[in-house]
Amino acid sequence: MEFPYFLVTLLVVLSLFSLSTTTFAVVDTIRPSEILRDNNNTAILVSKQGTFALGFFTPTATSSKNRYLGIWYNKITGNQTVVWVANRCEPIKDSSSSLTINNKGNLVLFSGHSNNRVLVWSTNSSKQAREPLVQLLDDGNLVLRDDKDSNTTKYLWESFDYPTDTMLPGMILGWDLKKGLNRRLSSWKSSDDPCHGDLTYGIELDEPDHIAPQLLIRNGSSILYREGPWRGVSFGGTSNYVSVFWKNSGYEFVHNKDEIYFTYNAQNKSLISRIFLSQTISYMRWVEEEQVWESYYRIPGDKCDIYGTCGANSKCTIMDDKPICQCLQGFEPKNQNNLSQGCMRNNFVSCNDKEKDVFYLTTELKVPETKYTWVSKSMKLDECNAKCLSNCSCSAYGYNSNLDGSISDLAIGTECVLWFGDLFDTRNPKGYGRKQNVYLRIPFSTTGLLIVPCVIAQGNTNVRFNYNDDQHLRLNEQCI
Repeated sequence: MEFPYFLVTLLVVLSLFSLSTTTFAVVDTIRPSEILRDNNNTAILVSKQGTFALGFFTPTATSSKNRYLGIWYNKITGNQTVVWVANRCEPIKDSSSSLTINNKGNLVLFSGHSNNRVLVWSTNSSKQAREPLVQLLDDGNLVLRDDKDSNTTKYLWESFDYPTDTMLPGMILGWDLKKGLNRRLSSWKSSDDPCHGDLTYGIELDEPDHIAPQLLIRNGSSILYREGPWRGVSFGGTSNYVSVFWKNSGYEFVHNKDEIYFTYNAQNKSLISRIFLSQTISYMRWVEEEQVWESYYRIPGDKCDIYGTCGANSKCTIMDDKPICQCLQGFEPKNQNNLSQGCMRNNFVSCNDKEKDVFYLTTELKVPETKYTWVSKSMKLDECNAKCLSNCSCSAYGYNSNLDGSISDLAIGTECVLWFGDLFDTRNPKGYGRKQNVYLRIPFSTTGLLIVPCVIAQGNTNVRFNYNDDQHLRLNEQCI
C-alpha cells in the first residue's frame, strides 16, 4: 500500500456579490425580506470583524461554470480557502442562485429565476422562529436563530453541525446521541468537486454502550488510521508531537450519555488555523509573511500509522523509515516469510488451570483496536487482573490509575479494559503516544519460567501480581 504523503491545497477564487439590488460594505445577516444573489458577483455576506465571508464560488481547478454556496477566509487574499460548502453535491450550473429565508423560517438556496426556481439546498430546523435571522459569525459558523430570543447563542440550525473537509477552532466533531447527529469531516472528491470524497474523519462508537470511542480516518469502508481511545489529555494513538499540540490548544473531550465529541480552541487568537482532511488529516497554520498554509502536523505520520500494516497479534516499529513487524510476547509468526500476515499463539491459554496463566507487561504500546473490549471504571487493579483470567477469550488487559504519571496531577480516572480475541493495530516506537500499561496474557507453559509473586504500589494500596521473569522484577522495584 503506497502511503499518501501529499496534501491538496484548495485554492478558491474570491468573488463579490450583491444583496438584493443594494451593495453593502459589511453585512453579516440575512432576514426574511432580504435575498443574497449570485447576480454578477457584486456582494458577499461578511462576519462582523471581517474574518469570514459567505457567497457563491466556482472552484479554480475547473473549467466548468458550476457554482456553490460556501464560506471562506475573508482576510486572506491571493490564497483563498473554502472551509464549508452548502450544496457540495448539488452544483448550480449558472449564476442564477439566490439565498433567502422561506415562510417556515428555514434558509433556502434556489437556482433559476422567478417561477422557474428550483430548490437546491435548505436548512432543516423543525422549530420555526418568530423572527428568523441568519448570521455569519466570526468563528466561521453560519447560524439560524430567533432574533426575538434574548439568548443569542441558541441556534435553530448551524453549519458547524454539518462540516465538510475543515474543522475550525470552536467546532465540534462527534456525536449528539439524543439527536442521532454525527459530526465528521469528509474530503472533497477532487480539487474541483466539493462533493463527498473517499476519506472521512471522526469519532466512531462501539456498541452498545459506547465505552471506548475512537478517532478514525476511513478510506471508504476501510480503516486508514486509528487514533486510539481517549487517554485523559489526548487520544491513545497520537504521537507525542500531536499530544503536545492538543495539550496546548484548549483541546476538550466530552463523553457522557448524551454527547461524545472533541473540540479545540486557538490559544493565540491572532493565529489563523484549521484542521483539514485531504489525503491525510493536517493541522494547518496560515503564515502571513509567506502567504502560505503551513502543515504543523499530519496523520497518518508514518507507515506504522497505517491501519493493518502489521497483522494480528503483532506490533509495528519504524526502523530506518521502514515498518518492521514483530510478534507480541507469547505469539509466533503465521508465516515466517511474511510477518505482515500476523502472529498466532505459540501455545493455547489454559482455562482449566488459570493460575498457570501469566501476564507480560508492556508499557510503550499503542493500545489495540477496541472493537472487542469490555471496560469498567470502578475496578481495582487486582480485580481487573482476575477478571481477565476468568474469561478464556481475554487476550490482554489494560489499566489506568487515578493519576497519569507523565503529566503532573492529571486526573484521568480509573479504568480497566479487557481485550478479547486477536489484538490488532499496535505499535511500539520509542516515545510514541500516551503510555498505558498493557498486560498480555501468556500461558505458563510457553515461558518455562517460575511464576514470581509481586506487589506493586498503586496509589494508597498494594496489589499482588504474578510476573513470569526477573525482567519484571527489575522494572518494578517495589516488587517484594
